[in-house]
Amino acid sequence: MISSVAERNRNPINIWSYRDLIAQLTKREIQERYRGSAFGVLWSFMNPLLMLGVYMFVFGVVFQIKWGVQHDSHVQFGIVLFSGLVAHAFLSECLMRAPHLILSNPQFVKKVVFPLHILPVVATGTAVFHMLIGVGILILANAIFSLQINATVIFLPVVIAPLVLMGLAVGWFLSSISVFIRDTRHVVGILSTVLLFLCPIFYPVSAVPEPVRPYIYLNPLTLIVEQIRAVTLFGQTPNWQYLLIYTIVAMVLLSFSFWFFIKSRRAFSDVI
Repeated sequence: MISSVAERNRNPINIWSYRDLIAQLTKREIQERYRGSAFGVLWSFMNPLLMLGVYMFVFGVVFQIKWGVQHDSHVQFGIVLFSGLVAHAFLSECLMRAPHLILSNPQFVKKVVFPLHILPVVATGTAVFHMLIGVGILILANAIFSLQINATVIFLPVVIAPLVLMGLAVGWFLSSISVFIRDTRHVVGILSTVLLFLCPIFYPVSAVPEPVRPYIYLNPLTLIVEQIRAVTLFGQTPNWQYLLIYTIVAMVLLSFSFWFFIKSRRAFSDVI
């Protein structure tokens, strides 16, 4: 078995050959996260559900803030806000975990023949699992309070896919560079907060002064958040042109980050 892994490790580009291992590690990581708790994996459903309730109460009932769209209600702002936070939570998890993926597994670097490049894939898979739960709760909440499920929700996988590519690119790049620059782990926390507030999650893009809007769209979350809302809440079709551009950029960054990881991993054992 070790020799088989070693043989595949000589050709790290062939990630598909590790699909079974990736699935097992992702499943184990999800189970480990909730091991010992009374509700177990149910917490992955309860956490976003409870947070959605908090957002709807605070922003819809207490502050009575509205988004300014047709058929807006007191609870609609909470749902719109939650739709943006689902996307941010995914990218934030990728950002926060990436710097620790290699540093927290020195045994894989030094002693065991192990395909290190699948660690960011596993971390991204775990983040996707939690994002899909959040998306499911979003669709359910919108159906309950709007009494409908928009047909355009079928486009949601196409909208989310480029963000997953971006998250994986973040994982490969930051997990490798953090081995050499340990301050990366401190920077990602600040970056996650910046991405949160420089994204139309708490406010619509129309509320941003027009000269500043191009900078808001430089945020990798902005387009995805807007498209998630469009297909799930507003019944609009995705902006295919912008999604195509985003996907191309994400694939370029993914290719570069993977290349950087493969090239730099040769020096991991010398640094750790």
